[in-house]
Amino acid sequence: MNLPLELNIGLRYTRAKRRNHFISFISLISMLGIALGVMALIVVLSVMNGFEKELRGRILGMVSHITVSAYEGRLRNWSSLSEQVAENSQVIGSAPYVEAEAMLSNRSSVSGTIVRGIDPYLEPDVSDIHEHMTFGKYDDLVPGEYGVILGTGLAASLDVVPGDRVTMITPQSTASPVGFLPRLRRFKVVGLFEIGVYEYDRGTALIHREDASRLFRLDGDVSGLRLKLRDMDEAPVVRQALRDMLSFDYWISDWTLRHANYFKAVKTEKTVMFIILSLIVAVAAFNIVSTLVMVVTDKQADIAILRTIGATPTTIMWIFMVQGTVIGLIGTLAGLASGILLASYVDVIIPALEQFFQTQFLPTGIYPITELPSDLKQSDVIKISVLSFVVSMLATLYPALRASKTRPAEALSYE
Repeated sequence: MNLPLELNIGLRYTRAKRRNHFISFISLISMLGIALGVMALIVVLSVMNGFEKELRGRILGMVSHITVSAYEGRLRNWSSLSEQVAENSQVIGSAPYVEAEAMLSNRSSVSGTIVRGIDPYLEPDVSDIHEHMTFGKYDDLVPGEYGVILGTGLAASLDVVPGDRVTMITPQSTASPVGFLPRLRRFKVVGLFEIGVYEYDRGTALIHREDASRLFRLDGDVSGLRLKLRDMDEAPVVRQALRDMLSFDYWISDWTLRHANYFKAVKTEKTVMFIILSLIVAVAAFNIVSTLVMVVTDKQADIAILRTIGATPTTIMWIFMVQGTVIGLIGTLAGLASGILLASYVDVIIPALEQFFQTQFLPTGIYPITELPSDLKQSDVIKISVLSFVVSMLATLYPALRASKTRPAEALSYE
């Protein structure tokens, strides 16, 4: 083969010979270790990406991409404002809302909640709650009939089912001959929803916008306007554009501000998991070091002969770097192939394992997501591949440097 001397000899040393089957076995273990580390990194990061994407979709299905509200607490001209913000090409939906805190009671059960007044016809343009209704639909919210849609967690804490009535107690008070009394209103439970996020399933109640405006004394006004964007990742840019377009009378917020801590925590968790699983690749790299050290010791005579016929220390160094790099390259490629395959078919493999072992890894009722989602990203694959290959190359430096310093006279004196 017309290969460079360093590459040719390095590849020959990688294959098993009569005297070094044990060394070749250690090389195989090193390859398997690197492959296992790369595969674990790809699969775990893909599953974490899947969970993040699923949870983000559920959270943003409940909250808005961008919220426009007035500093004084009520928005009067929401209809004309909706037409104005629609001029931005990123805005694909808008809906008014009324939001306030209240208490719901049913017999001896009492629970605080966030009450959101919605327009049943416009709300589907900005949220996905209608896709997670377990009972009823938006159309059941009729103005003047005082119907309410509860999260399943909130309904369970109040011990109510569709058709029952709950009492809503608002912070506003009403003057009476006996003093100031809280405002009360009886609502009929006409629907239930389950987003899969405890914060919203346990603490949110939906009523008609007109009922909410009347109950919280907004006289037909609303709390603000909710917007849905074509690309939710562009929310900060659109927020700034709307701020430049509108006057300073409006408060504009987006989902990256309201849920910044949550997504920062998820990012930190992914980073920590990446570092921890990278230790598997590091351990496999130590096996490469031990393998090459044994090869250098075993090939002392060969190194001495190569030096006597004109090979330079740099040539000797490259020979053993080639051997270690080949081990790392094969392990990395094997890990990439197996990792991408597993990450791509997690939704098939996990149900098969659950059926085989007759169990459920994420039981319903305990976890909001009962299936392992996977989102394989090209950037993660590239990052993991580069990490594995670089670590493998670095592991070859010490043994290769040691081999290059072999003195031919001393090595051949024992032959």
